[in-house]
Amino acid sequence: MGLFEKLKQGLKKTKDSLFGGLNGLFSGSEITDDFYDELEETLILSDLGTKTSEDIVEGLKARVKEKKLSTTDEVREEIKEMIRDMLGEDIPLDLSTSPSVVLVIGVNGVGKTTAIGKLSHILKEQGKNVLVAAADTFRAAAIDQLNVWTDRAGVEIVKRGEGSDPASVVYDAMDMARSKKADVVIIDTAGRLHNKSNLMQELAKISRIVHQKAEGCSLEVLIALDATTGQNAMNQARAFNEACDITGIILTKLDSSAKGGIVISIANELKVPVKLISVGEKIDDLQPFNAHDFVEALFDADGASEE
Repeated sequence: MGLFEKLKQGLKKTKDSLFGGLNGLFSGSEITDDFYDELEETLILSDLGTKTSEDIVEGLKARVKEKKLSTTDEVREEIKEMIRDMLGEDIPLDLSTSPSVVLVIGVNGVGKTTAIGKLSHILKEQGKNVLVAAADTFRAAAIDQLNVWTDRAGVEIVKRGEGSDPASVVYDAMDMARSKKADVVIIDTAGRLHNKSNLMQELAKISRIVHQKAEGCSLEVLIALDATTGQNAMNQARAFNEACDITGIILTKLDSSAKGGIVISIANELKVPVKLISVGEKIDDLQPFNAHDFVEALFDADGASEE
């Protein structure tokens, strides 16, 4: 199955939820105030959030007036274009240096460790020498789970016992990366939403070690978010983004959610790019985010109301 087909399949619950309301709207012949009200309600229920839904509706009203649109088919195409604009340009991971470092943050239970395992697999398949640092040392289970995933991906892991200093794990990993000429170091961090001061201090310490050991290396700070939590994922992204400079988002469990509209809300309100999405449970079901394909899969009418 190709990437686009996986994306369509992964977005089916979101698409069905969204089109359950939009199909009825688009079948009408008139663009009235009631149409706009129902459109806004449908978008909010699809977890685009109040602000993003309002932005779309107000923007649409302006376009309808400016372009003299008269049919709901025309409106549908305008909505697609507006969402593509909100999602912005695709920004891939910056892995331009050797080593490059990917620091992954996020609360427990969002699929962070699984995403690291899948990303390790992708990069290994691309021929990169990958090293994973198990710096979530607060839970033995987190280290064990990461060990399972790195075994599956066929990449090396640097770990210490539960309760070890996370920064010391990163220090060891950067030393090993240099000696083994690793292309990418992926760092798993504690899955607690610390208070912002502690979070900033911990990430700053890790960042200092990274740059001390590999001066000039590219550093991605990715937050893993669970698509099934909808607007709660937005709240997590906002809290972490206030504490540190997030460079991108890994959206997990998209295939299990009818709330995939959160992608649009995050891009519109936080201006943080979604870089990777997980559309299944298999090790190769993580893929780079493509805004054009996302919108096409979301608005693909084929099978949108099968159930």
